[in-house]
Amino acid sequence: MRNAKVLVALAVGLFALVGCGSDDQPFGAGGSSSTASSGPTSPSASGLPPGSATLPSSSVRPPGQSNVPSQPPQSSATPLPGSPTEVPPARVDGTVLPETYKSQVQVGSDGRTLGVIGQAGGCKTASAEVTAESPDQVLITLVTTYYAPNGGVCTQEIRDVPLTVTLASPLAERKIVLESRQDAA
Repeated sequence: MRNAKVLVALAVGLFALVGCGSDDQPFGAGGSSSTASSGPTSPSASGLPPGSATLPSSSVRPPGQSNVPSQPPQSSATPLPGSPTEVPPARVDGTVLPETYKSQVQVGSDGRTLGVIGQAGGCKTASAEVTAESPDQVLITLVTTYYAPNGGVCTQEIRDVPLTVTLASPLAERKIVLESRQDAA
C-alpha cells in the first residue's frame, strides 16, 4: 500500500513538472532534446521557481536524478537507388537470425545497394555491415548497439528499422546470408 502511494505521488509530481514548460516551445516540439539548465532560471521564463532546472523536452527525469539518458543516434536508411526490387526469399538465408528479425532484402537499381531490416528502440540503435562477400554469397550482419542510459531508464520497445549497405560488386545471383550481433557502446 505504501509503495502505491509513493508511485502515485511520483506520478502526480512528474505530471506537474511536465506541464511547467516554456511558452515559447510546446512540450516535445521539434523533436530536439535540450540539456538541463545549470544556472538559475527566471520564474517567468520557464514557469519554475528560481534555481530549478528545466526538463528536456523529449524525456522526463525521475526526482533526484541529475542525468537524463541521451537518445542514441539513429538515422533513417538512405533511399535505394531507382526502383528497388525484393530479393526472392529463396536467395535470402536468415536461419541464424532471432525470430523477431525479418529476413527481407531489397536491391536498388544499381545492383550494389541493399536494403535490410534491423531492430532498435529504447537505448538501442540498429546498423548493418557487409561482413563478407564471395562469388556465390554475401554475409550481412545486423547490429544492435546498446547505449547505457546515464542513470535514467530505457524503454523496452523494439521497432523495425530500415538500413542500407553497399556491396563491393553487384549482387547479381548471389545468395544473401543474414546474421545478427549485439554490441555495447
